[in-house]
Amino acid sequence: MKRPSGLRFEKRLTVARRMTVLVPVYSVLAALVAGAMLMAVTGHNPIDTYHKIFERGFASQSSMTETLKLATPLLFTGLAAAAAFRMGLFNIGGEGQLIMGAIGASLAAIALDGQAPPVIFIAMIACGMAFGSLYALIPGFLKARFQTSEIITTLMMNYIAGIVLNYLIFNSTSYWRDPHSRGFPTGKAISPDAQWNTFTWDKLEIPLGFVVALVVATAVWTLYRKTRYGFEVAVVADAPQAARYAGVKTKRKILSVMALSGGLAGLGGASDIGDFRHVLDAKGLQQAGYGYTGIVVAALARLNPLAVIVVAIIMGGLTNAGSALQGPDFPAGLVGTLQGLILFFAVAGEVLTRYRIRRSPHRVDSAPTAVVA
Repeated sequence: MKRPSGLRFEKRLTVARRMTVLVPVYSVLAALVAGAMLMAVTGHNPIDTYHKIFERGFASQSSMTETLKLATPLLFTGLAAAAAFRMGLFNIGGEGQLIMGAIGASLAAIALDGQAPPVIFIAMIACGMAFGSLYALIPGFLKARFQTSEIITTLMMNYIAGIVLNYLIFNSTSYWRDPHSRGFPTGKAISPDAQWNTFTWDKLEIPLGFVVALVVATAVWTLYRKTRYGFEVAVVADAPQAARYAGVKTKRKILSVMALSGGLAGLGGASDIGDFRHVLDAKGLQQAGYGYTGIVVAALARLNPLAVIVVAIIMGGLTNAGSALQGPDFPAGLVGTLQGLILFFAVAGEVLTRYRIRRSPHRVDSAPTAVVA
């Protein structure tokens, strides 16, 4: 009996280097086309809408200033996701690790009130990274020791971090809560000496945290591309059994990569406190969703730390435009839809980069043999 042919995925033996650039570009273009079709169907002018997004997100110094503010925490969480994903560790806990980093950084800023600004700045960075790293080491230990799914544990710990944050501000008289806040509880505001500076270049204000993120992105790229550590991480990601046979201590690598990833996310929490909020804002920090968007950033950047910079700016500009244009003439939820479309096409492009689609040949079943009684 002849059966119809089907489609199957066949892994490519080699991938052209130009595809690392073309796939993200084509993914963004395809998402824009799909978004334009969606807007046309709903009765909106795609060209006019995209023009407004570009104008409010990227066209002027003031808009770029806001874009860089929103891009800074996304840059840190994108680096955190990329650092873990490169080893095949799916750290979905950037949100919780960023929250813990914000708690640690605000603790340092409040405790060191009156000290020199450089001392407070260094302490905020150190405490933010330490709190994020220690929080990420919990699912890292479970993964290394018991092979527990890091997807589930890191995701669950996001909610635990949110509960801890709400408890510190809303449900207790903790060190972080402002004792003078009566009607609606708030965190203690950090002193002006603890607030991070901004750099002005041709009327463009660049947050100090963004500059730190550029340095960190370069350091992470160097770590993974130019050092033995990065080579061992790549070996563990591609062939864990071969890595163990070669003497690579995979359990230690899991712990170190998770600590690095959590530290990067925690540094994003420190930047959120020092650069922008200047207070441990329980409600605003959880509503921002930086950790989850950072996963999108890492995926679009194909886990390249330097490409994360560009993608974070693009995503920050989209978020900035969506906030500035929200109103009756601007489609509600358009920015979130565009971000989802970009992620969808980026993942689809990644699959087509690694695999080619083949048509399965016709199959003919052998005829059953007659049984003679």
